[in-house]
Amino acid sequence: MLDTLTFLLERLFLLAHIKLSSLLPPLGRERGDSPLTSRSDRDESPPQRLQRGDLLEVPRTLFVHFGIYLGDNRVAHLIPDILPVLTADSRQIQEMVTNTRLLLGVLSKRASIRVDSVEDFAYGAEILRNAMDRTVHRSPLTGEEVARRAERLVGSVSYSLLWNNCEHFVTYCRYGVAESLQTEEFCEWLKSLIRDQRVIVLTMLLGLLSMACLGISSSTALPALLIPFTLWMAS
Repeated sequence: MLDTLTFLLERLFLLAHIKLSSLLPPLGRERGDSPLTSRSDRDESPPQRLQRGDLLEVPRTLFVHFGIYLGDNRVAHLIPDILPVLTADSRQIQEMVTNTRLLLGVLSKRASIRVDSVEDFAYGAEILRNAMDRTVHRSPLTGEEVARRAERLVGSVSYSLLWNNCEHFVTYCRYGVAESLQTEEFCEWLKSLIRDQRVIVLTMLLGLLSMACLGISSSTALPALLIPFTLWMAS
């Protein structure tokens, strides 16, 4: 069952072109940035180059995971996790979040802002440092203020794929405003989908097909009429 849900969530992320919290181990770098650099310098021993308050990104196959470097090889990051809801045992909670814990956290909308080592946060992938500074039209706060904000937020929090994910956490800490470029990309994709007249025609055809196969009833006729009408009015 969990494998099926994981597959469906992966397809959702892929079709929507969004990059949200990690569900799978990384398969390689997807962006052209140099790992553990500020886009210009390479480092053979990256942890020594990181500064307290740096915003870290881990590119994954379909999405990106974000965290705030706290110093001493520690990273604060928001990650979906069901375990804090089920137990108060801090030792169990502090263990690395498995895919099952993460998926159930997404479905139950529960997450933790937790502190892990750089290695556990990266999960084998290459890390980008402060790459978001080029796309966010805000000046970053001082490194110490960024780190302190992250440390104050450590603990159990509510989670939403679109409205409260790891990107909202790091942008609040580093820039003072919680926002997600990935959510904005998804909304733009959704608007373009609604505006596409072919989608309206397709929903009408599917509605007619469902009535032809299942018969005309309120359960088939209402969606067949209401969904295309709603898309038409929104387009």
